[in-house]
Amino acid sequence: MERKAQTNRGVKVVHTGIRPLAWSAAALLLLMLTAVPVLNMPAVFLLAVPFTVLCVLLNPISYAVHVVVIFSLAMLLFGPAILLVGLFFLVPAVVMGRFYRRRAPARVVMTAGGVAILALFLLELLLLSVILGINMTAELGNMIRDNAANLESQGLLPAGWNAEMTESLVSSVIQSLPRILILAAFMFAVITHWLARRALARMGVDVPAFRRAREWMLPRAFVFIYLAVLLLYMIRLASGSPSDDSYFGMIVVNLHYLLWFAFACQTIGFFFFLAYQKGWHRIVPLLLSVPVLMFQPLSLIGVFDTAFPLRKSIGKS
Repeated sequence: MERKAQTNRGVKVVHTGIRPLAWSAAALLLLMLTAVPVLNMPAVFLLAVPFTVLCVLLNPISYAVHVVVIFSLAMLLFGPAILLVGLFFLVPAVVMGRFYRRRAPARVVMTAGGVAILALFLLELLLLSVILGINMTAELGNMIRDNAANLESQGLLPAGWNAEMTESLVSSVIQSLPRILILAAFMFAVITHWLARRALARMGVDVPAFRRAREWMLPRAFVFIYLAVLLLYMIRLASGSPSDDSYFGMIVVNLHYLLWFAFACQTIGFFFFLAYQKGWHRIVPLLLSVPVLMFQPLSLIGVFDTAFPLRKSIGKS
């Protein structure tokens, strides 16, 4: 039978019982699946969920015991390398779990989790470079060149493909790395929060929910940041150096795409608000979200929605 104690913040702490054991088993299973081809990708995105739930349910000492047992069993079966994978996802799980214990807003929890996983990405790249002397961007470029050469030898590349096009592709992919890492960290935090919150709610733990899509609203300052970045981006294109590999060029390009994504989310939120006000079926804003994410100009709706009180006008009509 479970023995529980109430923390000073109203979160149930479970010291013993079947639930922590079940979540520990889930964590061990997902950790082992990270070593299995094909199944490793979904396992990676789900791995932090059981560790986050355990962090909320258990006190620090009990949590440490469960983690040590999980990692020990995984190491016995797959070797010490799997410990690095477990530690990588344990950190954001602990960060998010501690914020849940403090009953922090969902936005704060996801931001903390996303920042934690992004910091780990950067730390991993730094350690690979300093300790092992591995330059990940150079390795990525070589991998793309090798794949392009193999495809060319098999006649699978378009006619007229040359080395200059390959180098342009390499430059584009390397420039995209920062925003890819940021978006991956963001998606990781969203998935972890969405699943962990539902699991905790089923166990009677009250976790603040994220705002409904129709309530999404960016600060107006984002508009001025967007205009400044857009101006720099256009100057960069007008200068005739769209493939500029400088740090400044990389920052401008990635900020441009990240702000586009932010305003695309704002546009989606606007469509959900419009559907709510007009009484449309929920499927309508979902369908409208597809072209918003496919065509960048549609994100301008989000820019105008942030800069001007469009929702107030709709609400009054």
